Amino acid sequence: QVQLVESGGGLVQAGGSLKLSCAASGRTFGSMGWFRQAPGKEREFVAAIIWSDGKGWYADFVKGRFTMSRECAKNTVYLQMNSLQPEDTAVYYCAAGAISRTASDYDYWGQGTQVTVSS
Repeated sequence: QVQLVESGGGLVQAGGSLKLSCAASGRTFGSMGWFRQAPGKEREFVAAIIWSDGKGWYADFVKGRFTMSRECAKNTVYLQMNSLQPEDTAVYYCAAGAISRTASDYDYWGQGTQVTVSS
């Protein structure tokens, strides 16, 4: 059974940092992604990474603040988030099973982890 388990969310002040983790079990994937969903908004693409070479790509709003990485031995991906702003407040989801910026293309999802940035 495939599982994606996120961790690392929390409350942080504006300008602060958080590092999210997503551990995959049950199979390996060619790529994985991070999405986020704020209250009343659609789920939006944040970042994705190709497992084989670690190449990542990002949503424009990341603006160099976020970095996605992977640790092959642990089948885990990370999202390092710096210079966080209140508009980054959302539930962050890990996803797998596609190479895409479109949420509906992904087959597997984690349960989500809340990130709250106070002003």
